This record gives sequence, structure tokens and C-alpha cells, in this order.
Amino acid sequence: MLLTIDVGNTHTVLGLFDGEDIVEHWRISTDARRTADELAVLLHGLMGMHPLLGDDLGDGIDGIAICSTVPSVLHELREVTRRYYGDVPAVLVEPGVKTGVPILMDNPKEVGADRIINSLAAVELYGGPAVVVDFGTATTFDAVSARGEYVGGVIAPGIEISVDALGVRGAQLRKIELARPRSVIGKNTVEAMQSGILYGFAGQVDGVVRRMVRELADDPDDVTVIATGGLAPMVLGEAAEIDEHEPWLTLIGLRLVHERNVARS
Repeated sequence: MLLTIDVGNTHTVLGLFDGEDIVEHWRISTDARRTADELAVLLHGLMGMHPLLGDDLGDGIDGIAICSTVPSVLHELREVTRRYYGDVPAVLVEPGVKTGVPILMDNPKEVGADRIINSLAAVELYGGPAVVVDFGTATTFDAVSARGEYVGGVIAPGIEISVDALGVRGAQLRKIELARPRSVIGKNTVEAMQSGILYGFAGQVDGVVRRMVRELADDPDDVTVIATGGLAPMVLGEAAEIDEHEPWLTLIGLRLVHERNVARS
């Protein structure tokens, strides 16, 4: 089985693949202070709950693929693979790793590994051109050409960042639960804030995507818009421009990268 690990700024998502099928997944908080040994204990505890894996930390795992937007966590995970999975082929997505995605940016090294991985998975699943909207700590929009090239993107503050900022900077406002209000016109402060977040972000997504699509293709119908990320379900019903929802897009991309760098080497 293949263990995939996607380390984001706020959450880390782990997935177990049996062939092309994801058979288990977990979401944990990202903590840059965790050591390699602490991460190994955490992995052991999570995987110990799966019936297809043995009690030993490495039992049943025949491959590992990792990408991280947090350099300190990537360093510790590298140590985890060395100490606890020394005989397991591991791929850590970084410069030099084969993704098959040409990066048409002024400085390709600036692009987060997760965004390239998402682009790879989007083309594999839906073909290009495509736009990937990832609802994470930041809301990112990534454009992929018809030839599978990463051509650029957009970065906006994420939903939780905006909620936190409202609570901190608004004298009479507070942090609220991310939930759908009863109506667009809020009947109290909490509902008014929920409405502003939900419908404001839905409008942002539609506006940005429409502009990106016009630059990507002559016919907007040729472009597939894919949503992913932990907060995507909140906006899905309100953003008209989203065509597909794939919650495990990054994990699927990690599986593809592992195949390209290990399984077929």
C-alpha cells in the first residue's frame, strides 16, 4: 500500500492507496514543532487502526509520497522515512523530482509543491485546460494549459484567515463558526458575518475563475474547474463556476508522482 502525506500550513492530510483506490484517509493539525519521532508515533497510531496494516510501523506500506509547504516538517518527515521506513521507496516532492508538469513561471522554484501536484492530478483526471481552486489556509487558483503546463495562478486569503481577521480587527465582532446562515440578509451579527464569508468567497471564486478561463481558452466550456481542499464543501453549492469536486486531488497527484519516480524507474 502507498502512504501519501500532504503537509499544508494548517492541516496535514494523509491517505492510504491500494492500487489506484484510496482506502483510508486522515486529517491532522500541522505542527512545525513535532520531531521525527513524534511524527512516527502519530503515524503508527493512525495506521494501527486500519485492518489491512500490521502492528509493525512498516507492515503493509510499500511506498511513501510526501509534499509539504512547511520546510521544517518536510525535514522531519525525511528523517521519519530514513529511520522507520528505510526499506520503503519514498518520494519527497522537491526540485529534481519528476512530475511531468512544465512550470511556465518567472521563477518555477516559487511555486508550492502542492500546486504542481494538484495540476498533475487535474490533467490526469479531467484533462486540460483546467483551473484548480484549493480552499486551504490560502485560497489558491492554479491554471493548467491544454498541454498540461502549469501557466500560473492566483493567491487570495483563505476563508479561516478572513474569519480570524474579522474577529481580531472588528471591535464588536468575534470569531464565528463557519456555517451557512438562514438567509443572505443576516438577522444578527453572527449570521451577517457568515453570509459575508460564504457568499463573498463564492463571488470571489466565480469572478476570479471567469477571468482565468478567458485567458486560458477561447471557449470557456473547454476548461474544467476543479475544487479541492478542506473548506471546499462550504462554497460548492454557491460557486457557479465549479465543475468538479475532488477532495483527494493532492493525494492522487502524490500517487502519480510516486509511480513516475519509483514504480516505473
